[in-house]
Amino acid sequence: MKNTKDTHKDIVVVGAGISGIAAGYNFRKSCPNKSFVILEGRDNIGGTWDLFKYPGIRSDSDMHTLGYRFKPWIHDKSIADGPSILEYLQETVDENNLMKDILLNHKVSSANWCSTKLLWELEIEEKGQIKNMTCNFLFLCGGYYSYTKPHMPYFKNQESFEGQIIHPQFWNDKIDYKNKKIAVIGSGATAVTIVPEIAKKAEHVVMIQRSPTYVVSRPSEDVINKFLRKFLPVRVTYFLIRWKNILFQSWTFFLARKYPDATKNRILDMVKNELGEDYDVEKHFTPTYKPWDQRICLVPDSDLFESIKNRKASVVTDTIKEFESDGISLNSGANVKADIIVTATGIELNSLNGINVTIDNVTVQPNKRLTYKGMLLSGVPNFAMSFGYVNASWTLRADLTCEYVCRLINLMDKKGVGCCEPIDDKDAYGDDRLIDFTSGYFERGLKLMPKQGNKAPWKNYQNYLKDIFAVRIFSIKDSNLKFYNHLKNR
Repeated sequence: MKNTKDTHKDIVVVGAGISGIAAGYNFRKSCPNKSFVILEGRDNIGGTWDLFKYPGIRSDSDMHTLGYRFKPWIHDKSIADGPSILEYLQETVDENNLMKDILLNHKVSSANWCSTKLLWELEIEEKGQIKNMTCNFLFLCGGYYSYTKPHMPYFKNQESFEGQIIHPQFWNDKIDYKNKKIAVIGSGATAVTIVPEIAKKAEHVVMIQRSPTYVVSRPSEDVINKFLRKFLPVRVTYFLIRWKNILFQSWTFFLARKYPDATKNRILDMVKNELGEDYDVEKHFTPTYKPWDQRICLVPDSDLFESIKNRKASVVTDTIKEFESDGISLNSGANVKADIIVTATGIELNSLNGINVTIDNVTVQPNKRLTYKGMLLSGVPNFAMSFGYVNASWTLRADLTCEYVCRLINLMDKKGVGCCEPIDDKDAYGDDRLIDFTSGYFERGLKLMPKQGNKAPWKNYQNYLKDIFAVRIFSIKDSNLKFYNHLKNR
């Protein structure tokens, strides 16, 4: 970053994962006169799909909705493995010549909005060196969890365990689990993914869970997709399957919230059909919460259930007393022998991509601000963040957020102004949390996250059908947005 051209951009995007790549595509398409750069703190693109290397890593949403609206997913597998998703993202970058706009190993550590200059001033770490850059608009696309610090609770006496303890976020190819006894602590998406995959080579895998999670099996291949592709063009098939899945997701979420008991019984009946009447489904697969109070875990082709039926894996519902030299002691008095313990204990939420965001050197505290349409922050100028859906595919909302930001920047140009800022509406404040979920990582981290308001446009509906009208069809002009050129006009 030597000259002015290199040190200033109209738009800086943080993160080259799903959201950041979508941002690059949309800026190239809809804001062709704007200069932009995508700053990625790691040494490769892909975000989540480059970070996680544990066995079986895959999508927990179908690729017709996790894939981009503008790039069809053309493979048979609708539930795709991590390497295939990373390849898809790399193809997207290559096809749109985005690599020239991505700077790897550039981690944004701080961002200060300077009101006198109407610019964001960024400090960036590159291989131990600090560099500076400015931009007119800052767009955070780095996700919502820490890449360096997962949730790793301390278990009593864990230092006495003579085997290996590994968190899935730090998995590496040197871990040898063949013909070994494995204990996996956790019951979420990571645990139900890693257990059946490890069970293929391990002697036995025990999933130790404090409480059960809703688990639903779905085919990894969409038969309707395979059928339609025989007769229709790829893009037409992708469009039809994408909307089939969007509507199905919306409908099942609606039913789960409106009829939780009936939905719960239906899910449990499916599990009983998988495991048989003799299996204790009530103990091991019946949560205490309602469906979609937490995200439902997807099991492709019944792989978890098959590994249990084949006695390659088992589930223990109990609490951990302490670690021992050869395994784990449970409070029921039972013991789980293990050569390797995998702590699939979750993630840590990370607000504002871990960046120290300030306005005139005063720290922005996100938990004291409202989200505007789940994309902007009250009182923060020329700033947006991508936060996907938790009840559907992340990319659906990421795509919409990128489209909205493009429309907003173009509206600013049309108005001839350099700044846009959501007005801080004190009447919209309430006790509403950003996400109406009870998952452990949300409960632990919500104190760090922005709040949602008690009315539109400050309410975070998590509803794609509503959002698509707000972003693509309705005008984005709003009395809650302040447009200005100079500080005195604010």
